[in-house]
Amino acid sequence: MDKSSLIRSVISQLEAELALQTEAALGSRDEATNEESRAEDKYDMRSQSAAYLAAGQAKIASDIADAIAAWKTLVPRAFGPGEAIALGALVTLDAEARGASFLMGPQSGGLEARDGVYVVTPSSPLGRQLFGRRAGDTVKIADRLGPVAHLVASVE
Repeated sequence: MDKSSLIRSVISQLEAELALQTEAALGSRDEATNEESRAEDKYDMRSQSAAYLAAGQAKIASDIADAIAAWKTLVPRAFGPGEAIALGALVTLDAEARGASFLMGPQSGGLEARDGVYVVTPSSPLGRQLFGRRAGDTVKIADRLGPVAHLVASVE
């Protein structure tokens, strides 16, 4: 699987989300500063609520922009036989995990890069287990019946 196209897919999804969040933050800011939102009495919180919402949405947009920057600096590389899982690795688990594939990324864990390949970060529970492991190692993934051991089938 082409890691460059997976990374482009993640960046594209993040850019779309950034545009959405930016638009929402600007709309909330306009609502907060609109003359009609001015408090009519000391208990009227419309303007203040809209301002809090705008600030929260702006923070989310900023976080997404940071994620985009982090992904744009990630250079895809090939991992050799026996090489440890690190950022940029495409990891496939055994058939019992239905051949689940994960792209080890800097941010945006849980995002589906494309075609059933999910982003996992080193700070996530699964990412912590995968990071530093090699093909042939075993990781335990939580299931509703408890942890299930899976073999790391490949690291690309």
